[in-house]
Amino acid sequence: MRVLVSRQDGLGGVLLAGPALRAVAARADEVVLLCGPRGRAAADLLPGVDRVIEWRAPWIDPAPVPVRRGEIDGLTRRLRGFDRALILTSSQQSPLPLALLLRLAGTPWIGGISEDCPGSLLDLRHRPGEDMPEPLRMLALAEDAGFPSPDDARLRIRDPLPGTGHLTGGPGYVVVHPGASVPARAWPPGHCADAVRLLRAAGHRVVVTGGGDEKDLTALVAGEDGVDLGGRTTLAELASVLAGARAVVAGNTGPAHLAAAVGTPVVSLFAPTVPAARWAPFGVPMALLGDQQAPCKDTRARECPVDGHPCLSSVGADEVAAALEIVMTREAAPKRKAATAREAGTTGKAGTTREAALQEVTR
Repeated sequence: MRVLVSRQDGLGGVLLAGPALRAVAARADEVVLLCGPRGRAAADLLPGVDRVIEWRAPWIDPAPVPVRRGEIDGLTRRLRGFDRALILTSSQQSPLPLALLLRLAGTPWIGGISEDCPGSLLDLRHRPGEDMPEPLRMLALAEDAGFPSPDDARLRIRDPLPGTGHLTGGPGYVVVHPGASVPARAWPPGHCADAVRLLRAAGHRVVVTGGGDEKDLTALVAGEDGVDLGGRTTLAELASVLAGARAVVAGNTGPAHLAAAVGTPVVSLFAPTVPAARWAPFGVPMALLGDQQAPCKDTRARECPVDGHPCLSSVGADEVAAALEIVMTREAAPKRKAATAREAGTTGKAGTTREAALQEVTR
């Protein structure tokens, strides 16, 4: 049985699809993942994926290209020959445009989550519970389609990961990841820099991570007190750096989910533009910081709609440092052993008040 599974948005969304993909892979002969360019690097790290088709969906990508008949026809040809298809989407995305293309490609059975009437486009119209964590929401669709989960449903990536001790200086550090693909979800850069200085003064070695387009940001945040890895890692190397960390400080962004996928505790600076119940780091010790009742709640805003970005700017470096100490006490021993091996250069398996804002969560 050849199965196409689709998740066409960014890095985080693709990583969160991992448990559903492993469920499908346990019963399928071949699993092909259809993803967009923003999620491709994550797709290459997921267990259970035999092949990847990359295509930018005009109805999902935040910077969509015009719809062109030739490109649609080309994708439809690439989608031929599958026995089943599962279309994984977040709550604000529709599976129906892709379902139409799959029907034109001759796919005999298609499942998806849809609030809209799908007509003949879906054979399985799954209706999930409210505010389910995103990985479980997608896994529930897979299970409803006849692909029960074979494991514990945590996020995972492929092993082995590359050694990164030459970048980090060895084990025993913490990571601050200041960037976010959506500006409204980022902790202010000055706050990040304050946290690096405070953590360094408290005796922690601090590694600052970021993409190639975030070098100015990571340099500012790292200053004289942090190790600046901005633009110096592939996604697999970033995963290894996060795996070697005692804990990670990050906003609601793909690397926070990557940290969860390698078993590292996360201090999550979470803007409530989307629900934390769905999108917070899953399956690891986690501290949630940020005013979850701020006026931007559930707006899905990309740019902060409130002057001063109060949901996150109200969180101080001292609160982050305190949260970091909490989650580090709950890290798992097996994870530490594997990460230490990577750092040595080897590879292997891998609220409304300030008091209420810090919520220790273990899923």
